[in-house]
Amino acid sequence: MSEINDKRRLGVFGGSFDPIHHGHLIMAESFRESMKLESVIFLPAYVSPFKTEKAPTSDKHRLEMLRLATCGNGCFRLDDREIRRGGVSYTVDSLRAMHEESPNAELYMLIGSDSLIGFDRWREPGAVLSLANIVIARRGGFGNIAWDDLAKVASPDQLRSIQGRVLDVPLIEIASRDIRLRVKEGRSIRYMVPAAVEAYIHEHHLWL
Repeated sequence: MSEINDKRRLGVFGGSFDPIHHGHLIMAESFRESMKLESVIFLPAYVSPFKTEKAPTSDKHRLEMLRLATCGNGCFRLDDREIRRGGVSYTVDSLRAMHEESPNAELYMLIGSDSLIGFDRWREPGAVLSLANIVIARRGGFGNIAWDDLAKVASPDQLRSIQGRVLDVPLIEIASRDIRLRVKEGRSIRYMVPAAVEAYIHEHHLWL
């Protein structure tokens, strides 16, 4: 886990990353550049609270694929605190821990526009809004954003601020579940994931 330094603009990008793919990486780099961040912290969940019906791929494999995918970018960091903590991963717990480690750090958290649906059902959504500056990623520059769900827990000032932080990222239609299915079916995943990740998947016979 990388140390979080004071008075720095840091991005937080959470998810299952099962596996990480080029869509994630393009989104993270767009996030870093648009928000002028020193670095983007990839925060893999042990178990997402909205995906408890099915356990993700082994955390060992997901972490190693993340390391392989991000090691070539000096602005990308990997934080395994949720993996080490175990159980259902709640964003608010990780954000609080980051602030305790470095109370003066300015955190920006990337949320896909699809994940914003039902934001009011997150654990302590008001605390999440107070701990991090939310940035909404709208893939392809289009699509409806669930502002009504956010308005249930955000103050008018918070809502206006977040509406000014909408990130339009290139339309890259890649989904982790499709990658897993393609591997299972013996189909190519070349150019969908970094070459090192593709090699790791085949070497360890994942999803076969």
